[in-house]
Amino acid sequence: MPTFSAPDGTRLSYRVTGDGEPLVCLPGGPSDSRYLGDLGGLSAHRRLITLDLRGTGRSAVPEDPSSYRCDRLVGDVEALREHLGLSRIDLLAHSGGANLATQYAAGHPEKVAALALIGPGVRAVGIAVTGQTRRELALRRSDEPWFPAAFAALEAMAAGTGSDWEAVAPFFCGRWDAEAQQHHAAGRPVNGEAVALFAAEGAFDPEITRAALAAFEAPVLLVAGEFDLNSPPRTVTEFAELFPDATLVVQPGAGHYPWLDDAARFVATTTAFLDRRTAPAHDPMATTRAHCGGASGT
Repeated sequence: MPTFSAPDGTRLSYRVTGDGEPLVCLPGGPSDSRYLGDLGGLSAHRRLITLDLRGTGRSAVPEDPSSYRCDRLVGDVEALREHLGLSRIDLLAHSGGANLATQYAAGHPEKVAALALIGPGVRAVGIAVTGQTRRELALRRSDEPWFPAAFAALEAMAAGTGSDWEAVAPFFCGRWDAEAQQHHAAGRPVNGEAVALFAAEGAFDPEITRAALAAFEAPVLLVAGEFDLNSPPRTVTEFAELFPDATLVVQPGAGHYPWLDDAARFVATTTAFLDRRTAPAHDPMATTRAHCGGASGT
């Protein structure tokens, strides 16, 4: 795997998959970026350049643990752009990685040609995901065989009497079959220190970030899974309203990993955006779409 040097000298690694125009991809977690795979076949349309964040995958553990903080990782993304020799990048991020991508876009708007946020985390912009929002979304899965145990664990977490994230894992997937369970297990973060310090005090300044995003000129795609308990559609809709030029897509039947739940739909949505195309109005996939301008509704 190719490597490059971060500003502090930490050796960082990245994967290259597919052909075509480059698309820089940031994982969530922070965890090994292998869980992104080829994003459901997106590599057939784009050359995916997938970064292992410091201390994860094949990237080195930094000497200074405080450099795991999200805002400090912005320099790693900029170093990757420079290493690749690109004047501007198309940038895709998943889950918690969206916090990093958002801060990068806010700090380096002229370096981003297009931004795609998939099941995005929202800490960087100070949006709260309420327990009620998650509960209402969870209740839509009440017919699933795993629901009773998962919902009981979710209620215990909301009440502050439980913390069994493994028990609520099915809520993060559009389907809880063997493939989803294997994917979930493979994507678990293994560097607890990196996870703990990613959102350490000072990592986010939502007011400054929001002000920067209000002037962000590049097009933005936000994809929410219909059943994603981590990044509920209601929350992602609120996020989309922060950008002047945002397209919101709620993928039917999907959870937190839309490329896993329906690869063809996800790839079609993402390539249409990256190719600056608008899907036809008679699209049989019946994806919910909304175009957000500034603070207007969706």
